[in-house]
Amino acid sequence: MITHCISTYNNLPYLKLAVKSVREHSHWKDAPFIIHAENCTDGTDEWLSAMGDHYDLTYYIDKNDEPKGIGGGMNFCAEKVSTEYINFLHSDFYVGKDWDLELMNVHELHKDKDLWVNSFRVEPNMFNSNDRVGTLLVPPKEFGGFYYDFDEEKFTKYASWFAENNNFHIAKGEGVSGLVKKSVWDRIGGNDPIFAPTSWDDMDLFLRMINDGIKFVMPTKSVVYHFGARGSHRLEENNGKTSERQSAAEIRNQQKFFDKWGGMPILDEYGMISGVTNG
Repeated sequence: MITHCISTYNNLPYLKLAVKSVREHSHWKDAPFIIHAENCTDGTDEWLSAMGDHYDLTYYIDKNDEPKGIGGGMNFCAEKVSTEYINFLHSDFYVGKDWDLELMNVHELHKDKDLWVNSFRVEPNMFNSNDRVGTLLVPPKEFGGFYYDFDEEKFTKYASWFAENNNFHIAKGEGVSGLVKKSVWDRIGGNDPIFAPTSWDDMDLFLRMINDGIKFVMPTKSVVYHFGARGSHRLEENNGKTSERQSAAEIRNQQKFFDKWGGMPILDEYGMISGVTNG
C-alpha cells in the first residue's frame, strides 16, 4: 500500500533516528522502505550495509559528480516504488505513533480527490523564528535540538497527546514530504532537476501541483519532530550557521524560479504558495 522513501546526504545520526522511529511507530511497520544515500562520507553507506536487513531497507549508494540533492533523490526513490502510495520523509524526521495511518485516513476521507497529505511538525527553534501554521516551534531544550540530546520518549508521549487533543486539517504543504499516490507523482513529473541540489524545488513542485488541481492537507493527528533542515543547513558542522552549499543554492535557485515562472511566489494566509507575481 505505502512505500516510505528518504534521500539523505551525510546526515547519519538523524537518519538513524528517522529509520528507527518509522519502524517502531508506524501503523504499517513492515511497509517497503527505500533509502537513497548520495555521496555520503560520514559512515552512512557502512551503516546501511550493516543495518539494512535489520530494518528491512532497500537502499541505494549513489556516487556522482553532479548531486541530485533531496529533490532528485526523491525522484530516484519514486522510480523504484511499486505500491499505490509514496510516503516521502526527510532524514531529520522523528515520527510519532500511527503517523502514517493518519495520513492515509485523509486519503480515505477524500477518495475522489488527488491529494498531497503531510504531517504536522514540531520543531526546535534553531533559527529564532516565529511559529508558522502547521509547525509548532519549541525551545531546543524542550525535546532536544540535536540528535545527541533528543528525548525520544518525551516527544513520543507529547506527539500522542497532541494528536488526541487536536483534530483539524490545514490546507497546506510543508516542505517536500508527504503521502501521495504514485500515479499523481508520476503525472506531475516529480521534482524539477534544475533546482538540484537543494532549495526552491518544493515551491516549484507545489505550484505545479496546484495548477493541476491537487489539494493539500495537513492533519494534526499525524505528528513528526523535524530537527530543522539538518541535511542541508549542516548546523553541527558550521557552528550553528547555514552551510555555504545551502546559502549558495538558495540565491541561485531563487533566480531559477523567477526565470521559470516569470515572477516570485505569492503566499496565502497559511504561508503556502498560491501563485506568482507578475514579475
